[in-house]
Amino acid sequence: MPWSPHAALLRDLVLGVLGTAAFLIDLGADLWAAGQYVLSGRYLWAALVLALLGLASVAMQLFSWVWLRADPADLHAPQPPGRCLALLHLLQLGYLYRCVQGLRQGLLVWQQEVPSDFDMAYADFLSLDISMLRLFETFLETTPQLTLVLAIILQSGQVEYYQWVSICTSFLGISWALLDYHRALRICLPSKALLRLGSSVIYFLWNLLLLWPRVLVVALFSALFPRYVALHFLGLWLVLLFWVWLQGTDFMPDPCSEWLYRATVATILYFSWFNVAEGHTRGRATIHLMFLLSDSILMVVTWVTHSPWLPSGVLLQMLLPVGGVCFLLGLVLRLVYYCWLHPSCRCEPDRVDGTRDLCSLEWRQLPQNRRMAQLAQNFFPKTRDEAALPWKGEVNGVL
Repeated sequence: MPWSPHAALLRDLVLGVLGTAAFLIDLGADLWAAGQYVLSGRYLWAALVLALLGLASVAMQLFSWVWLRADPADLHAPQPPGRCLALLHLLQLGYLYRCVQGLRQGLLVWQQEVPSDFDMAYADFLSLDISMLRLFETFLETTPQLTLVLAIILQSGQVEYYQWVSICTSFLGISWALLDYHRALRICLPSKALLRLGSSVIYFLWNLLLLWPRVLVVALFSALFPRYVALHFLGLWLVLLFWVWLQGTDFMPDPCSEWLYRATVATILYFSWFNVAEGHTRGRATIHLMFLLSDSILMVVTWVTHSPWLPSGVLLQMLLPVGGVCFLLGLVLRLVYYCWLHPSCRCEPDRVDGTRDLCSLEWRQLPQNRRMAQLAQNFFPKTRDEAALPWKGEVNGVL
């Protein structure tokens, strides 16, 4: 049964609050862990945690700032002066500012008895950018942090309470970001049905189960060969960056910032699948899956032939079946999702009542997040929205 407009708006507002809270909790857990490492004299571990946190934050601020500069000047009115916005991003507060802005717009729309199309479209515009930034932060900071924590635990043979907090928040944050990003893609294309509760749960689980073995493999490699993990990442990252470049991405407003996007996507592909271009998505996803699986198998062979024991004395072969079972279960759930639970398996629409007509002039005059819409077109190349999209073939921006 479709959601009523106000119920759907309230749901989106609650999800926005939870997403912002999850980001703050994960940030607090990382800072807490870094402080504990300093207090215990493990300065290298603390430096690595803070370095990953800092690099991811800088990348997020750059994305946010470039997007704001590329948007029409009157789109986000009222806004703080340009210098204030620049200062917010320089102080690494640009993402939080966007979250506050999105929550304020969502609350404004929810409070309206009959929400205006413009306010609803602008709320979607903001939430789509926030979703994309959250995904970038997840794979630039949360996933590497999780890998680092697991490597530290495997090497030391003990788990501190603050490390448990970091592991739990990281896993939930990663899966949440993947699910939220997939929902955001469907918001861009109104003819695409939204995910139901059961579909969302299965989508959440199979992403978690497929990501966990990859993170475990890299963490084990880091624990056994800490001097070579950076070389391994750099080698694969360059290959993946070349692959992304070959696909001719056109996401950012200028060539310089496009390379920032490509570098970020290559980092995501090191851990998980991410589609960046139109074409046969299933074929590219299969190639990527086989590539990561082959790389993981090579690392497993390296462990077994060089050191069957972890530095902490744990038998390495005890951990391998865990990753294998999770990987197979993730594949099964992924198959179940796409065969029976995917929204395309349903004939009836699952949209909120009053969805705007894509072909209407009024719809074309509303704020459109072309950045995310282009990614949605890449992810759903056969959608019937394609012919109706007024920006198809134009430069990224807003009407």
